[in-house]
Amino acid sequence: MKKRIHFLLRLSLPLILSGSNLAWCKDPTSAATADPVSKAMEQELERAKSGLAKSDPAPYFISYAIYDQELLGVAGSLGSILTSTRIHQRMGDVMMRVGTAALDNTHKEGLPSAITSGLIPLGDNAEALDHALWGLTNREFRQAEPAFLKVTAATAVRAEEEDKSPDFSQETPQVHFDNSSAILPSDQKAWEDEVRRYSANFRKYPVVYSSTVFLQAERTRWFLASTEGAQIVVPSAIARLVIQASTRADDGMDLLRAESFEAPSASDLPREKEIIQLVDKMAGDLAALRKAPVQEAFNGPALLSGRSAAVFFHEVLGHRLEGHRQKSEDEGQTFTKKVGEQILPKFLSIVDDPTLPELSGTKLAGSYKFDDEGVPARRVEVVTDGVLKSFLMSRMPVKGFDQSNGHGRRQPGLMPTGRQGNFIVISKNTVKDSELRQRFIEEIKKQGKPYGLYFQDVQGGFTLTGREAPQAFQILPVMVWRVYPDGRPDELVRGVDIVGTPLAALDSIILTGDKTDVFNGVCGAESGSVPVSAAAPAILFSEMEIQKRANTHSRPPLLPPPGFESAGAAAKIAGTPEVKRD
Repeated sequence: MKKRIHFLLRLSLPLILSGSNLAWCKDPTSAATADPVSKAMEQELERAKSGLAKSDPAPYFISYAIYDQELLGVAGSLGSILTSTRIHQRMGDVMMRVGTAALDNTHKEGLPSAITSGLIPLGDNAEALDHALWGLTNREFRQAEPAFLKVTAATAVRAEEEDKSPDFSQETPQVHFDNSSAILPSDQKAWEDEVRRYSANFRKYPVVYSSTVFLQAERTRWFLASTEGAQIVVPSAIARLVIQASTRADDGMDLLRAESFEAPSASDLPREKEIIQLVDKMAGDLAALRKAPVQEAFNGPALLSGRSAAVFFHEVLGHRLEGHRQKSEDEGQTFTKKVGEQILPKFLSIVDDPTLPELSGTKLAGSYKFDDEGVPARRVEVVTDGVLKSFLMSRMPVKGFDQSNGHGRRQPGLMPTGRQGNFIVISKNTVKDSELRQRFIEEIKKQGKPYGLYFQDVQGGFTLTGREAPQAFQILPVMVWRVYPDGRPDELVRGVDIVGTPLAALDSIILTGDKTDVFNGVCGAESGSVPVSAAAPAILFSEMEIQKRANTHSRPPLLPPPGFESAGAAAKIAGTPEVKRD
């Protein structure tokens, strides 16, 4: 199945920005039963547990999850508002497992049968809350029961499975009540004014054919209760700023620049001065990319910036170390039987630590206290000194790993699977950036190549992990430079993607820089889109394969943008800020 990490391009939702801090208010009540939502969940859960116990087959596990979410978002372009939205809703999920932990309705392809979702009423009306949960519970049982019967029938006729692990792990139920709550600012007009100011800065650049600024603040209060005894109430808040701009080269190639920022509160987002400078840089990048030559297919020395290397490791290695992929026989299982073996150079280690709130001064988007199955977040040493040690586990056991390590994640409406949180590459073989570049040039000369490629920034990537397709990955760069060994200035190129297979790509790592960079974003996979962080130093590769990017060959606009019809106005295009290589 194809896995995509959408750090910058997930822009279809109504997004909006905030320039004010999210405020937190403390509810003096500490008991969950004092909360009408928690009380309704406990009561209906007890009714379901006792009432459905008489069924044959009967559920052995039921959980209720409710997400009370409020979203404030504004999108604008060229000084005008495209959309401005404030939404408050409650989404409820009823998850049910029928049979036993050893074999239940989720077995193999049955995972979707374990969840039913729907809207939960706002407010404190106990009767309305009870009725909504009752309805979802009945719908879920009618789905889970026949799914389990189908599983038992299929198991009886299928060949013996290689991994005979149970379908569900036993975990200590957690009780945790945090009744604090984020409060979104009420002055929506002030937010709209900010988006107008930010987006208006693109008006002076006719080379930018389209542009959008998105600002968003979201607060969530998550309730979880289960028949095992879990009772959790956890608040969270996040603010996002996404800026995108695009143009088209004379040969018809569409070119995109996008920047995104995620933080626990709006106060941690870039300020207006930084945003204006960023707009100028993005316009300069697009102007330079329009003029840049198209890079041909290439295989040779490559240097990835920290941000680029972070996305590379997220795609190439991170997805393949997610626990459920080691169990499914439809998966490629590249590293399933390599535990205890060296899979990276001895100087590299990898941890996934969702308990870490920030790194190198940057807030991490993949941080959380509990995963979406109610298991406490945990730091996991995935690779130590190049040796594979563990996988990122949900409550789906795999051979050799019976317990969750707090990485069961999902978006509302989908079942959790093992997912990345804060995926961090650590190196013991580091040099300063200046020396790393020199080693890069030496490697180019050693191989007799006319140049090497420096990948300054990427917009995301995806990987294929299923057996029905090649075990391949694709990283989508936006700023790529030819580095010449004879001292010529670096040359910007366009129209390339990094491609390859994991084992070959990981085997070509030579050396790393000494500064760790962070890439925050949103990752999509079977269990939906979840916020993630990837962090890594700059990395030198002895070889990296690139392929030419698809090109539609659509012509650029025949007419100049409004307001730039005269020769004098057209000259302003030449005044677009000069692009620089970091």
